[in-house]
Amino acid sequence: MGQTVLARSPAARGQQGPLVWMPVLEGQLLVDPSDAEIAEEWGIGTDLDADTRDFDVLVVGAGPAGLASAVYAASEGLRTLVVEREAIGGQAGSSSLIRNYLGFSRGLSGAELAQRGFQQAWVFGTHFVLTREVTALAREGDRYAATIDGVGTVTTQAVVLATGVSYRRLGIPTLEALTGAGVFYGASVSEAQAMVGRRVVVVGGGNSAGQAALHLQRYADGVVILIRSDSLASGMSEYLVKEIASAGIDVWTSCEVVGGGGDGRLERLQVRQLSTGDETELAADAVFVMIGAQPHTSWLPAEVRRDQRGFVECGSVVPGEPWPLDRPPYPHETSAPGVFAVGDVRSGSVKRVASAVGEGSVVVSQVHQLLAAPPTERVR
Repeated sequence: MGQTVLARSPAARGQQGPLVWMPVLEGQLLVDPSDAEIAEEWGIGTDLDADTRDFDVLVVGAGPAGLASAVYAASEGLRTLVVEREAIGGQAGSSSLIRNYLGFSRGLSGAELAQRGFQQAWVFGTHFVLTREVTALAREGDRYAATIDGVGTVTTQAVVLATGVSYRRLGIPTLEALTGAGVFYGASVSEAQAMVGRRVVVVGGGNSAGQAALHLQRYADGVVILIRSDSLASGMSEYLVKEIASAGIDVWTSCEVVGGGGDGRLERLQVRQLSTGDETELAADAVFVMIGAQPHTSWLPAEVRRDQRGFVECGSVVPGEPWPLDRPPYPHETSAPGVFAVGDVRSGSVKRVASAVGEGSVVVSQVHQLLAAPPTERVR
């Protein structure tokens, strides 16, 4: 199919780099496009008008926590901007089926939850800038100035950090070279149907890994879960542990991936038993790696205090030498007054979708308290 498109498209001849053909958009052909250029072709906002630069609330991140913040802030009359460096949904957006979200007895996909949240926030008037990244944040008088890559500077009275986390990588060169060719980070729903008749491995023992394994089992010839701990119960909800056992999914405990490879595509993994050091070669056509996460907080100013793993500290753990105001910080407020953190990026969060949504909605009441307070209680 790809060769046919190239043969019929004069615009493709002689072009270097990846070509993206968009048949539903009158056959538009993009040459080596950025994520922002692809989004713009679909009519998704990646920029702001010159006269739309001042907001009441800036939400950084469009996962469940950020979308909930946007819905409640915009619905309560606050001028709200959401900036997301990738796509809406965050880590939860890659979950194939969320079974324990209140009100959805049969579960719903992370992508569906994210799309519904996006539409709801947009209807209430939230401005969205997608495929862009906030690169700097600084106090300017009684407001914050945020620099958005490719967009410029916006100002806001309050900032809600909902940047979530990114999956840790295996760091094995032979497997990193096969990323996208059998090696996947996270649980990509779009890849599941391509696993028909294939041997699939899921590395990780959290809820997202369990959900991915169950979803992949519907298509794959066999699924194996690899974990470093001695039991799934140490990091996974009980209902998922039971479903995995009922589905007959093989679980390898106390082991880790140390190598692997294939001829242009993944064919095998090298697995080491932690207790003995023995290594076993495991045939695998695909591996989905979900081995924990790290927060995206390196861009934050030094005033926003983080714990040793980079997660943002909030509320009662903040008072001490960095806190500059007479009032105590609000429960989700960071060491920088007016900057809040919700969801997975917050130190001590429980890493659940429902919790992220709850924090994203609750933080808006704290933003209202901040905006209603006298300047001496808002600015250092």
